[in-house]
Amino acid sequence: MIGERVLFTRTIITDRFALADKDNGIAPTVPCDTAARDYCGGSWRGAIDHLDYIKQMGFDAVWISPVYSNIEGTTSYGSGYHGYWPQDIYSVNQHFGSVDDLKNLSSALHERDMFLMIDVVVNHVLTTLPLNVTASSFEAPHNSSATDITPFADMDDFHPLCFIVDYNNQTEVEQCWLGDATLPYADVDTEDPNVVGTLNRWIQDVVSNFSVDGLRLSTVKFVSPQFWQDFTREAGVFTIGEVMSNDTNYTSGYTQVMNAVLDYPTWYALVPAFQSPEGNLSALTTVVTQSQQLYASGAFMTGSFLDNHDQARFKHLVSDAALAANAAVWPFIHDGIPIIYNGQEQGLSGGYPPANHEAIWATRYNNESAEYLAFKNLNRARKISMAANTYFLTTPMQFLETNTNNTLAIWKPPMLTLLTNAGSTSARWNVSHKLFKPHQHIVDVLTCTVHVADERGGVTVESPAGLPKVFMPVKTLEDSPDLCPVSDLSGGLPTRSISWWVATCVVTCFLLWIA
Repeated sequence: MIGERVLFTRTIITDRFALADKDNGIAPTVPCDTAARDYCGGSWRGAIDHLDYIKQMGFDAVWISPVYSNIEGTTSYGSGYHGYWPQDIYSVNQHFGSVDDLKNLSSALHERDMFLMIDVVVNHVLTTLPLNVTASSFEAPHNSSATDITPFADMDDFHPLCFIVDYNNQTEVEQCWLGDATLPYADVDTEDPNVVGTLNRWIQDVVSNFSVDGLRLSTVKFVSPQFWQDFTREAGVFTIGEVMSNDTNYTSGYTQVMNAVLDYPTWYALVPAFQSPEGNLSALTTVVTQSQQLYASGAFMTGSFLDNHDQARFKHLVSDAALAANAAVWPFIHDGIPIIYNGQEQGLSGGYPPANHEAIWATRYNNESAEYLAFKNLNRARKISMAANTYFLTTPMQFLETNTNNTLAIWKPPMLTLLTNAGSTSARWNVSHKLFKPHQHIVDVLTCTVHVADERGGVTVESPAGLPKVFMPVKTLEDSPDLCPVSDLSGGLPTRSISWWVATCVVTCFLLWIA
């Protein structure tokens, strides 16, 4: 069960991850125009063919798009290829495959000792019926109050029509509607006992029928915490909620009613912190400290991420290779669950939705891209740290003084991470804390370069190109030659051959990481 061990999660947009029966899913010539906002053909059967691509990166959970039927046809905002426009929660989205296909995906994950997480929307459903804004009701045939939504067949199953205007008014946020008169999101009345009972029974069936291990809960703040407390209990599996807010105080309440939350408050500080040398690193450390203090389980039960399907990719926002490299390390050294978004491991740089919903098959699932290798090493280093320190997952990350500008030092023993937002220029850290044994050999797992701690166990190090460093004692890697070969770690101070990270960044730093 999820929750019994740490997760390393890879998210996929089902329609954009892998095609079925197209040269074993590798079909780089099959077009997918993100601007068209339409289905491109990705499916659950296609995903099965490429689970090893995810597994070999070190991830043990896959979070997929909502699985149920969306409204059909094209609206003024495109089609429901993303899965967030549900119309019938009792049937699966046939664009993604059949019931058996989804069951087979679940089985294929479990055979690999991996978890299946599905995205769930309960806040709203959509209809193809026209909306009479003046009358504040659906225009149903023959003056009926019936809808074409399953299982909610009557308008009484929804909150009265009012579109959200004031997002600071929590009652309005929970009881009014998202969308607009062109494409209204009918807001499900999750205070109605009959509706609540229907949803609770439904999620139990979904979990049971498809052997689901976890749920990603969408649009959490638009539904009352009381509903979530009951819903997550009835689901009986790990739950992580999307609370899109930059406020840790606001977010903290939801940590009481579900297992985990996506760490949006930190994300709102993370992106600008590493977007330029003028970024505010202090604001980032402040919000992390707040989450450690305010959340029910500290920051341990948060989903740490840099990219996601709702926001422009970080590499769309920056052109500097070093800034991108430093930001990309963050989810793996954070207290929470590392989450990587569909295609992030290929260095994709799509802008705001739908531009960031690229088809992954166009990359040929390259397992030697710089990001793929970086994430593989970082996942491995985190798992080695868990084995080396029984309390790694319950030890809060600490921010240490670096005595230099534009730098962060993060200590989560046995891992010391050095980050900078200086960009592709020289950076220096002078960490005087006693972290390691005096003169102990430590290795940067991103380059497999060995350094020596000073006489106090501190570290003074430079990065000529402004790249991040993640240090661990050499001893902790002795039984893990898959990360840094023993030949690279033996014999004192290294002058080893250039690593994959350096080799990539030597080129891309000069090219400003042009994708």
